[in-house]
Amino acid sequence: MSSFENLMAFQRETEALAQIAGRLGWDQETVMPRGASEQRAEEMAAIDSVLHARRTDPKVANWLETAEAQTSVEQAQLREIRRAFDRYTKVPPDLSAEIARTTSRAQGIWAAARAEEDVSAFLPTLKTVVDLKRQEGAALAGGGAVYDAMLDDYEPGATAQMLEQMFGALRPRLVDLRDRIFEAAPGPELTGTFVEEDQLALSTRLAEVFGYDFQRGRIDKAVHPFSSGSGDDVRITTRTNATDPFNCFYSTIHEVGHAAYEQGIDPAYAMTPLGRGASMGVHESQSRIYENQLGRSQAFTGWLYGQMTDRFGSLSISGPEAFYAASNRVHRGYIRTEADEVQYNLHVLLRFDLEHRLMTGDLAVEDLEAAWNDRFEADFGFAVDKPSNGVLQDVHWSVGLFGYFPTYTLGNVYAGSLHRALREAVPDLDDRMAQGDLSAATSWLRGAVQQHGALMLPREVIAQATGTAPSEAPLLDYLEEKFSALYGL
Repeated sequence: MSSFENLMAFQRETEALAQIAGRLGWDQETVMPRGASEQRAEEMAAIDSVLHARRTDPKVANWLETAEAQTSVEQAQLREIRRAFDRYTKVPPDLSAEIARTTSRAQGIWAAARAEEDVSAFLPTLKTVVDLKRQEGAALAGGGAVYDAMLDDYEPGATAQMLEQMFGALRPRLVDLRDRIFEAAPGPELTGTFVEEDQLALSTRLAEVFGYDFQRGRIDKAVHPFSSGSGDDVRITTRTNATDPFNCFYSTIHEVGHAAYEQGIDPAYAMTPLGRGASMGVHESQSRIYENQLGRSQAFTGWLYGQMTDRFGSLSISGPEAFYAASNRVHRGYIRTEADEVQYNLHVLLRFDLEHRLMTGDLAVEDLEAAWNDRFEADFGFAVDKPSNGVLQDVHWSVGLFGYFPTYTLGNVYAGSLHRALREAVPDLDDRMAQGDLSAATSWLRGAVQQHGALMLPREVIAQATGTAPSEAPLLDYLEEKFSALYGL
């Protein structure tokens, strides 16, 4: 076997072990008994040690030095393996294992503190996580910017400076649009009580409509909806709220966007570095375009209104137009995952700025809650009422995902560009969606984005799919047009 063949055979085994680690994480979030958290932390640390040893194995360095790529796909495989090898060899194995152990344990501590509304019960653990991630970031940065090194894990090529410029361009127009909407008459609101069993049944139907393959996936419940896995085992979770079925439906559609990306990758890339999304920003572009530009469109909500009335009977609002307005209602709220399209990115920008300061040392963990509450009131105009609606609402920091939050807004920006291109490629899109037919949209996204996996770098994926470099302009124009019409601005 050639060096390239040996390297790929070794890599496939590493990828398989990583999938097993991911399955342990899925289990922890869904069905693992609460009393198993300490044991699971040790299990996660053990498998992380095995993975770290494989990812830094000197054989990989030797193969990389002598491997020759014959095709552009092989070149991309080597690029991704080399990038991962460089990263993992910079992080001491003991530190990597301790991060895995601590973040696994921290997840349960965060969940308990959130349930008890007790920030003080979580802060000591968060301080440990932050300290460990700073050490990791410093090792990765090699004297450069620690936060940029963390961003590179989730969005290769992104820097804090680049994001600050893009986010700085987003903020004024988003705030102006939000303020004008709040000066207008409030939109209709769906009220009532909706049986969980029926919510989950319609949630499953929506997953099918958006192309989720249940032969290679499943839906479970979790506190925080997520997608896990790749290839032939891609699982999603959702959640229910008796008085807010939109929470369940759009959480499901969102996670199906992630899952469809993984299920849509060329099978030839399975169990290789290319058999995953290009970045978390590109991943988020799929979930956001599924959820918002498609799932909350006037055409599709007209179809969904019929499904709702068939299953739940008469609703508190009557007619597809009112239902469309209700599903896009701009409202005051604390929770990022429940935020409307206009305000969602303001939630992300808050988190980006705070975690950036945490990683640079400009903000102490002990001062995080006060900083969050002050920033939230300044950005949204009202005070945080309890920690679960504030600093304790997201799981990300407890599991060490620093650098992840900004990819949510990058995903929205990418989705805006993709939506414009999709409309040009499928001119009868609304007619199809009005019949509950998403196949043209999902097929276009599969061909333009999903099938390529990590073959290209993130911005290259979007540029090839749309014909232009990613820009915040299409997203802002889409939001202005949609919500100006909805609220008569």
